[in-house]
Amino acid sequence: MQSKALSVKAYLAEVSADKSTAVIQLHQTILQNLPDGFEACISYGMIGYVVPHKLYPKGYHCNPEQPLPFISLAAQKNAISLYHMGIYANPQLMNWFVAEYAKHVKTKLDMGKSCIRFKKPEQIPFQLIGELVKKMSVKQWIQIYEATYLK
Repeated sequence: MQSKALSVKAYLAEVSADKSTAVIQLHQTILQNLPDGFEACISYGMIGYVVPHKLYPKGYHCNPEQPLPFISLAAQKNAISLYHMGIYANPQLMNWFVAEYAKHVKTKLDMGKSCIRFKKPEQIPFQLIGELVKKMSVKQWIQIYEATYLK
């Protein structure tokens, strides 16, 4: 279910008590490690960390009125989900993350194409997520995005 929140602050305020602390800590971890140029906003009913139109006027190819998405964070019914478009588009980054995850968390990685699901908030590897967030600049993301999605 997508949130109807209009700001990041409002989104964080509506997160259920059992996930709130972890979501706030994950949001702070992302903000502390997010390369210059990305901005936090509400995007598709989640917290989005995006390339704003002032840096990439074309916007997202699926909806050019939306800024280019990079990472999204969502508190969902059964998990806290982190969507990282760079992992989906860059196999080297994916391989690095999968290998590193095993070093930080004893349980099996629960992951889709770009979605990393954390069913137990106490098992979120915050340090690893910070490292992941730092690994791609706005310029690198735009280059990968255009090469991958705008053929």
